[in-house]
Amino acid sequence: MTWVGMLIALAGALGYALGAALQQYEVVAEGASLSLVRRPRWWVGGVISFTGACLHAVALSFAPLVAVQPISVATLVFAVPLAAFMYGRRPYRAEIIGSIAVAVGLLWLMLLVPAHDVTPRLGDGAALAFIAVIGAVTLATQLFAGRVHGANKALLLSVGAGVMTASVSTFVRVVGGGMQGDWGRLIHWFSLVVPVLLICAVVLLQRSYAVGYFGIAYAGVQVIDPITSVLAGAILLGEPLPTSPSTAVPALLAAALTIGGTITLGRLAPDHTAKPAAAPPPAEQAVTPPPVDASAAPRPSTATSDLG
Repeated sequence: MTWVGMLIALAGALGYALGAALQQYEVVAEGASLSLVRRPRWWVGGVISFTGACLHAVALSFAPLVAVQPISVATLVFAVPLAAFMYGRRPYRAEIIGSIAVAVGLLWLMLLVPAHDVTPRLGDGAALAFIAVIGAVTLATQLFAGRVHGANKALLLSVGAGVMTASVSTFVRVVGGGMQGDWGRLIHWFSLVVPVLLICAVVLLQRSYAVGYFGIAYAGVQVIDPITSVLAGAILLGEPLPTSPSTAVPALLAAALTIGGTITLGRLAPDHTAKPAAAPPPAEQAVTPPPVDASAAPRPSTATSDLG
C-alpha cells in the first residue's frame, strides 16, 4: 500500500502548494489584516491548504515517513511556479533553480536524520520553557523585520512563522505519540496549546506573504519548520541526531545547497497585485502674455484747438 500513500501525499502536496499561492496573492493585494476575511479566495486557499495537510496525515497511515516526507518537501517546487501563474507570468529560471536547490538540500538533510521509535515524553516545565524560547525567537524576528525591507523582511518573518509551525508539530507529536490508544490523554493543557500556536503560525505566515517575496517566504518556512522540529525532538524528546562522522560532509553539502537556493530566491523581485498609482496631473503652467511690440502700439492722439 506504499504507492497509495505516495499518491495521497502527492495530492496533499499539490493542494498545500496551491492553497499557499492563493493566500499569498490575496495577502499581497489586501495586506496582512483582518480585512482578509472578506476575500473569498483567501478562504479557499486556507481550506485547500488545510485539506492538503490532512491528506499528508492520511498518507502517513499508508506509507512510511521516508516515502512521504520527500513528497511533502517537494511542495516548494510546486508552490513557486503556481504563485507565478497567479500573477499571469511564467516562472523565472532563478525561481525554478532556487526552489529545486532548497527542496533537494532540505530533503537531503532530513534523510540524514536516523530513524527512531521513541515514545515522546515532555514535562510541564520543559514545555513552558520551549514555548518561552519560541516566543522569544518570534518576537526577535518581528522586531528585526520592522527595521529591514524587501527579501530580508520576508525571510525574517518566515523564520518566525517557521519556528511557530515547528512548535505546533512538536506538541502534536507529543500528544499524538503519547496517546498509545488512550484517548483520555488528550485531556491535557498541551491539547489546548496546539490551536493557539496554530493561529499564531497562520498570522505570522500571512505577514511574511504580505511582503511580496513568495519564494523566499515559503522556502523560509519549509526550511525552518523541519530543522526546528528535529532540534526540538532531539533536545526535548530524546530523539537521535546524525552524529556519525560519515554524515558530516553530506550534511554540510546539503546545508550549502539549501542556503544557496534560499539566497537565489531572495534576489528575485517581489510580486504585486495592486495597480500602480496614477501619475499626478501636471502642474498648471502660468500663462505668459506675448511680448508687446512698442512700435506697433497705438500712439495717443493730440487734439489741437484754436484759441483765437
